[in-house]
Amino acid sequence: MSPQVPDHFTVPVVDISPYVQGGPETERLRVAQEIDDACSGVGFIQILGHAIPDSAIAGMASAMDAFFALPLETKRTYRVTGANRGYSPPKSESLSLSLGVESAGRMNDFFEAFNVGVEARSFASRDLSEEDYGINLWPEIGEFSENVQAYFDQAARVARTLTRIFADALGVDPEFFARLTDHSIDVLRMNNYALPEGTVTLDGDLTGMGEHTDFGIVTVLWADQVRGLQVLGRDERWHDVVPADGALLVNLGDLTARLTNDRWMSTLHRVKPPIVDGTIKRRRSAAFFHDGNPDAVIETLDSHRDASGAAYEPITVRDHIRAKLAGSRQGKKNLAAVREAARVHAAAKTER
Repeated sequence: MSPQVPDHFTVPVVDISPYVQGGPETERLRVAQEIDDACSGVGFIQILGHAIPDSAIAGMASAMDAFFALPLETKRTYRVTGANRGYSPPKSESLSLSLGVESAGRMNDFFEAFNVGVEARSFASRDLSEEDYGINLWPEIGEFSENVQAYFDQAARVARTLTRIFADALGVDPEFFARLTDHSIDVLRMNNYALPEGTVTLDGDLTGMGEHTDFGIVTVLWADQVRGLQVLGRDERWHDVVPADGALLVNLGDLTARLTNDRWMSTLHRVKPPIVDGTIKRRRSAAFFHDGNPDAVIETLDSHRDASGAAYEPITVRDHIRAKLAGSRQGKKNLAAVREAARVHAAAKTER
């Protein structure tokens, strides 16, 4: 049975401290139920009690500021082709193409980003390919690598805490997600919305980051409290989302939607240029993507198959991510993203 469409859109707030601090079973079960409700109703969650120190967030934000303040010519020296690592200049990606959606005027996304992630050599006991992971390029700026790595480690802990909650919420083996992620492709993408601050006159519809779903299992997002992020609700309308004080935003990726036969939502979201009263505001975010083992096969849980069988064919994490990246970075429509594309087109009709 499909979840009911809520009368109004809200992103649920869940305090996960009973899992972080080892609370009693009754409290953990309450949290698991709240997560299940949020994942099936909205697909976005605000989490409190994550225990990431303010100092780790501040260090990461200062590292972002230092890098993005560099001249474009310098930043371009950290551009990587192929792997999902390094620098992405403004207008170098079209995330809507990861859904197979052709954006009006082929307006590529107005943001710049810097990616770091887990490397194959981190798993010395396994024979893994660098092609699945990539090699990091660390800018030689002050304590950039130390600050970013400190936040990366904290975000990874939170992501794994969330998948432990997911296991309880879905009623599967507590180690289910651990087996899918013991050599996970994990990436931290630091984003800077690169339109210069100031007054702007628009001659068309600009996009900060095109409508898309995230690729993997779960995303942990830190963001400025600046408008821009929009989430597509079940009412097929776009809704503004701004993080509460001290909260991180969490959303599910495509692979979790596949596991649950879309009962849990991989929610479409986008970023419009943060323009308030005709003035551009700078906006930053940092998304930690917990995507799963590249060789893991993702198929719908037996408990979530309907009478007609699974909604999705089994797929490896590797093949799914490659198809999505070919859309966003190489301009190739992802023809496998039929459901997501249909939701984008329905929302476009609602906006007219």
